[in-house]
Amino acid sequence: MDELRRAVTVEDGTTISYSLFAGADPAVVILHGLAGSSREFIPTARALAPRSVILVDQRGHGDSTRTPADVSRAAFVDDVALVVEAAGAQTVDLVGQSMGAHTAMLVASTYPDLVNRLVLLEGNEGGGSVEDHAAIGEYFRSWEVPFASREKASELLGGSALARAWAADLEEREDGLYPRFDADVMVRAISEVAVPRWSEWESITAPTLLVYADGGMFTEDQKAEFVRRGKNAQRADLTGATHDAHLDAFAQWSTVLREFLTAR
Repeated sequence: MDELRRAVTVEDGTTISYSLFAGADPAVVILHGLAGSSREFIPTARALAPRSVILVDQRGHGDSTRTPADVSRAAFVDDVALVVEAAGAQTVDLVGQSMGAHTAMLVASTYPDLVNRLVLLEGNEGGGSVEDHAAIGEYFRSWEVPFASREKASELLGGSALARAWAADLEEREDGLYPRFDADVMVRAISEVAVPRWSEWESITAPTLLVYADGGMFTEDQKAEFVRRGKNAQRADLTGATHDAHLDAFAQWSTVLREFLTAR
């Protein structure tokens, strides 16, 4: 599958970058998590062949505008709808991980006619405290940038699958490698996820797959309640996986995703 890089500018002047992988309709749109980018999901896109896939750099991330003025949930949601329109798709299967799962959930609620099927990897209705979000910002600010090499960056960030993905995604400048996001923007963006969106979740009628990792960030009670309150939701569990299961449990992730998206 060849990757075609595109971009669209929304009304507030923010540029949203996305990649197209040509194939059969309906397209699958994939949304990454906080401080990630569409590059994390290139292996997933290739695993979905021969389907058409659209990978979106959400605002504030990757090749999209890094410091958008608006980081509201509504802005993220409308960006996705605009990308789908720009790509010429009528309806899509929508996939999201972590914050991207929250975005995907709200897209399915706001634009119900746009979404055929919904897949949420390590997602829920929202939440988190001011202290949690502040700690995320402090962590990103602690990175000793610029990094001298991707190998050194991966080592300094802990050597996990997520650390390797962050290292691979760094932007090369004259004096070294830098993250393709701003820590303050990340805090502002994740803070908008703090308000629980139960009514939006409970309004979704599209067939939905909720994918959880046994080493993820949610308790069993949280998972069970989210599944129970979904109108048309089923659950899949990944073993030996973390919150970033698309990276560290790829075989399991790609299998459950393909099976759900191809089921009649």
